[in-house]
Amino acid sequence: MNDLQKKIKDRIHAAQRVLVTSHVRPDGDAIGSSLALALALLDAGKQVQVVLSDGVPANFKQLPGADMVRKKADGEFDLIVSVDCSDLIRIGDALDGYHAPDIIIDHHVTAEAFGTLNLVEPEAVATASVLIRHMHAWGLAITAPIAANLMTGLVTDTLGFRTSNTSPESLRQAADLLELGVDMSTLYYRSLVRRTFEEAKYWGTGLTSLERADGIIWATMTLADRKTSGYTGKDDADLINIVSSIDDAEIAIMFVEQNAEKTKISWRGLKPHVDVSQIARQFNGGGHKAASGAELSGSLAEVRERILEATRKILLLHK
Repeated sequence: MNDLQKKIKDRIHAAQRVLVTSHVRPDGDAIGSSLALALALLDAGKQVQVVLSDGVPANFKQLPGADMVRKKADGEFDLIVSVDCSDLIRIGDALDGYHAPDIIIDHHVTAEAFGTLNLVEPEAVATASVLIRHMHAWGLAITAPIAANLMTGLVTDTLGFRTSNTSPESLRQAADLLELGVDMSTLYYRSLVRRTFEEAKYWGTGLTSLERADGIIWATMTLADRKTSGYTGKDDADLINIVSSIDDAEIAIMFVEQNAEKTKISWRGLKPHVDVSQIARQFNGGGHKAASGAELSGSLAEVRERILEATRKILLLHK
């Protein structure tokens, strides 16, 4: 055990009241990693709160421990842990009134060292994979409910083990979790396949906006689209995964209007030589080489023009 791992273990074992948090608009890895760590800490006799600014999306509410998630912290804590979050701003208001995290556990290549102890392993397919690597060394057991959450992190961040960074290690980790009783077929369906009627209508509006030029394919989802479809989320309902499957493009982009002056952007690099995290960094965003995001101020039209221009420039550099 190296020095960082020992320090993390010591902090965990010394703590009695622990706050676990992650990023806004949490995905499967953020939810799964948060709940897995929280349940393991509870099993170790700690008092734990899981605080996420945007709560739990509907497709993850069936996960063990999901009912313990709250949007605001309550009380005092002697340890704050952030999982799957690359910078302090992306935690949102979950830590309002509290200090920055003591421990950071993450796998984003753009992760900032905003904690006291920063465990960042960019080669890992998911933060859940980082936890699987080290929980036993920290004295934390992986039970069946914890395994279900960890598998959710692995499955969602690799799109069902289809991303280019899927590794022999991640498949071995998945096999170990299956042996603990994870219902893989149900988890896969709920996490990656199942869609509500409102999500499907929202997808429809996004797909009708598809455009393609200069090696880029993009779609736009407006506030009006969200209202018309009845979709209550603030994201693209994972439509980016459909857009990024379309042939004859090097980069896929989703533009999701948050309000009149703010737009969320998601990039997917569709070729091995493309690093979309380079673009995201230009706009104070982050993520991975093949999948990154950012949120920009300005009207939807203004933001779209700026992002497409910057994306074209990056593609020209790779020509």
